Amino acid sequence: MSLRRFRRTPKILQDVNMVTEELKNLYYKRLLPIEKYYAFHHYHSPSYEDADFDNKPMVLVMGQYSTGKTTFIRYLIEQDFPGSRVGPEPTTDCFTALMYGPGEKIIPGNALTMDPKKPFRHLDPFGNSFLNRFKCVQMPNKVLENISIIDTPGILTAAKRKLSRGYDFQAVLRWFAERVDRIILLFDAHKLEFSDELTHAFGALCGYEDKLRVVLNKADSVDSQQLMRVYGALMWSLGKVFQTPEILRVYIGSLWSQPRQKCDHFQLIELEEEDLLKDIRNLPHNAKVRKLNDLVKRARLVRAHAHIISYLKQEMPTFFSKENKRDNLIYELPAIFTKIQQQHQVPAGDFPDCTKMQEKLLGQDFSKFKTLKPSLMSSLDQLLTTDIASLIPLLQQQEERKKSLPGMLDGEFLGTFRREYFKKDPFQELPRDDDSSEMYSDEWVVEKWKPKYDEIFYSLSPREGKLSGTKVKEWMTTTLLPNSVLAHIWRLSDVDGDGMLDNEEFALAVHLIEGKLEGYWLPRELPSHLVPPSKRPSSESEAPE
Repeated sequence: MSLRRFRRTPKILQDVNMVTEELKNLYYKRLLPIEKYYAFHHYHSPSYEDADFDNKPMVLVMGQYSTGKTTFIRYLIEQDFPGSRVGPEPTTDCFTALMYGPGEKIIPGNALTMDPKKPFRHLDPFGNSFLNRFKCVQMPNKVLENISIIDTPGILTAAKRKLSRGYDFQAVLRWFAERVDRIILLFDAHKLEFSDELTHAFGALCGYEDKLRVVLNKADSVDSQQLMRVYGALMWSLGKVFQTPEILRVYIGSLWSQPRQKCDHFQLIELEEEDLLKDIRNLPHNAKVRKLNDLVKRARLVRAHAHIISYLKQEMPTFFSKENKRDNLIYELPAIFTKIQQQHQVPAGDFPDCTKMQEKLLGQDFSKFKTLKPSLMSSLDQLLTTDIASLIPLLQQQEERKKSLPGMLDGEFLGTFRREYFKKDPFQELPRDDDSSEMYSDEWVVEKWKPKYDEIFYSLSPREGKLSGTKVKEWMTTTLLPNSVLAHIWRLSDVDGDGMLDNEEFALAVHLIEGKLEGYWLPRELPSHLVPPSKRPSSESEAPE
């Protein structure tokens, strides 16, 4: 698979739950009362709920139509999902949340906003025009046990821009951008076009560039010279749109599970793909750090908001010319921000967008605003200076334990397969349907093609009846299947986990590769009818004495 299950020890699970619960307590005890007192939710984002702390990391996948968004998601989870369709034209105008569930089912948008266990309750203000185009697909998928994926509609090009979506597409994107852990933005190496809607979509991502990963997809379908030109044009265009001193990381890839076209930069594509997958695999490890960081950012914004509201309240007259004074204060808001920075030592980066704040203040009665309440501000200062700092050691302990554990196990294939590695691998044993040999079919389905596979096996010069991981890898890569797919085939084929393949295991590997090349999905675990006969438990060895 492209991503594999991340398994934690009970101790790490205990640490993770402790961090989560403490973050909840700090928010509800320290921050939420201040948000309510100064009506923070009216001017900024809605309040947090339990689901915002408890839910798995989310990945938002976006891009223009026909850039490979749906195919990329299929590549990550290595299976189809209900409602997915691939085509050169816009195939859907729906936002689809892929989440883990014991059975496969589809939950419509309006029902999603009523579920307190899902982090989508605050999407209802976008109305039926959006909620009718929003759904959740629950699936028993191992990757979705660790992350959730949000598929978005294809961003329209200039020629399609006249079509109306019926809802504020940019506002919905910003809502998700604020809450997800990673944003994957896909571009097609064949048609690099920056439409008006794409530029507006970039506006929704401003302030969240740290979450953004840009992918130049289908890079194996252009030659190296064309790739350099397209890559340079993409970097130049992104620099104009985001206007930040930091250079966005652009990954080069061909993110699907079918054989790639042979090209001069084939190895570069493999390395870039593994970097991107590693970044996604690390999301469950880094989720609590990200939530703590978001809580700090929110607390600092709440502090700035409280000072703004209090200043506007103090400047309002008691009886006359209230409307004129209000309008003048809104106009002078940039200068007011500067005064608050100087008087209360609030950093400039903590203030909200001035233009959007001015829009929100229009029509408000400033005389009903609240002045600074010392007890609330003292509680907020304690949150930022003491309470958050107390969680850092716990996160550091979790990080140290994480280093000693394998995560989602896809990176193995990039190195040489070693016997020593597999002896240390705690997940090497494949689960069986039953320990009894009666569960295995008498006929091995690979047997009829084994003579052909044996010719390949012996042509690779096995030693003592087995091929090393290095030799197997060299042969496997000639199939042009992605490394992550080949890594999964290796794990299925090395049944005894010794880091080498005998003739039966090698025949199984070739059989799985041929099936993949013909377009079939790989099994998640090795089914009984594919287990080589010599690797099946014998009835004699398991008979009671």
